[in-house]
Amino acid sequence: MNRNTKINALLLLVVAALAVLPLALGLGDHKEEPFTGADAEAETAITELQPDYEPWFSPLYEPPSGEIESALFALQAALGAGVLAYYFGLRRGRRQGAARAEEAGAADTDTDADAATATATADNEGGSGGGSAGGPGA
Repeated sequence: MNRNTKINALLLLVVAALAVLPLALGLGDHKEEPFTGADAEAETAITELQPDYEPWFSPLYEPPSGEIESALFALQAALGAGVLAYYFGLRRGRRQGAARAEEAGAADTDTDADAATATATADNEGGSGGGSAGGPGA
């Protein structure tokens, strides 16, 4: 098992623990709605501290039910995850493409160098044969 596999397994275990432990330990059982979001918690805290507080603005769109609100939030999260996955996939693909192009360029350079060496060797072997008039060594 290599290092990346160990890290991924550990991260998966931590995420699973974060999802299961609050349910298993009964956290939030003393509350009316145990797993509400931070917005609801903040609103509750504000109204307890200052009951006459007036919000600065109201939402542009108020979903008709909590289920629709949750669905819109899940859609937003899925779109964000898709954009991030596309970006990181594109970066990885470009990096792999550059590595392949570099390897292909190095292979072409090696092939060109081998061909030049073979040509030079052939010229030296055939061109210096003694016996022709006017050639080297004549």
